[in-house]
Amino acid sequence: MRFPVVSAAEIVEQFLPPPRFAHARLSNYIPDENEMSQAKAREMVWQFAKPVQAKRRWQFSKNPSMAKSGIYLDGGYGVGKTHLLAGLFFEQAGRATFASFVEYTNLVGALGFARTVEVLSSYDLVCIDEFELDDPGDTVLISSLLHRLVEKGVRVAATSNTLPDRLGQGRFAADDFLREIQGLKNHFRIIRIDGPDYRHRENLDASDPLAPESLIAMHEETALSTFDDAQELQHHLSKIHPSSYGSLVAGVSRVFIQNLVPITHQADALRWVVLIDRLYDRNVPVSFSGCRLDELLSAEMIMGGYRKKYLRAISRLSALSRET
Repeated sequence: MRFPVVSAAEIVEQFLPPPRFAHARLSNYIPDENEMSQAKAREMVWQFAKPVQAKRRWQFSKNPSMAKSGIYLDGGYGVGKTHLLAGLFFEQAGRATFASFVEYTNLVGALGFARTVEVLSSYDLVCIDEFELDDPGDTVLISSLLHRLVEKGVRVAATSNTLPDRLGQGRFAADDFLREIQGLKNHFRIIRIDGPDYRHRENLDASDPLAPESLIAMHEETALSTFDDAQELQHHLSKIHPSSYGSLVAGVSRVFIQNLVPITHQADALRWVVLIDRLYDRNVPVSFSGCRLDELLSAEMIMGGYRKKYLRAISRLSALSRET
């Protein structure tokens, strides 16, 4: 069994865009021609990515918005926010970190608040993907962290997870984010990105469940693949901290899950969300037998407080089920 001892520097060195976005650049972000906000967002991110010297010149310009220390990409899932954030990371002239909101909260848990501020202050840019508003405690924690980093001259870029059907109702994520960070809000420029989920632009549905014997045959023919019963996998996930799910799927070529059944408990559903995110980050296809993916979560769960998480997870799992 592995019990690695990793230094603070080594932890942060792993804060890079995931494999799915390793080749994401601002130049290869393709805006939806029907959504003008996407092309505008790419241009604004490009401007933010310019060298620090240019940014300093903006501070003396007549346009105060150009002096912002951070940008906040506000939009629904599947509009390319993570692509733009990864593109910004690679375009950045100085040192940068890239990780999810959860990974930064885990970092604070591992190093402590003061040590995390010290480590991240050595970077020029901190990128936070999918800023989450589900846990007020974590939101305030990261808000305090960002405030300290901005005070030390670190620039910050974040994405939100607003639902498409909430974009016209007061910009839910942006408003809540700005309220939580209170005084920090003056440092951020909100960049709104509209559009449908790109994973569904071609009207491709999730793959149908496979017959049990077909699932077994495909697994036996696929090197470095895993084969698990859904209930056993769910139980296994409950014994592992979600921060380790990335290591759990590292090196896996394909995941096969048999006897997929609807999830009935919130804690189990949230663990599946993290697992799906890590699989999606690493381009790991998923094949399954049992229930359909649109039956995996009940309507009651979808309409609850974690709606945005669940819809993103189903969208990503559907995409993974179509990959070969």
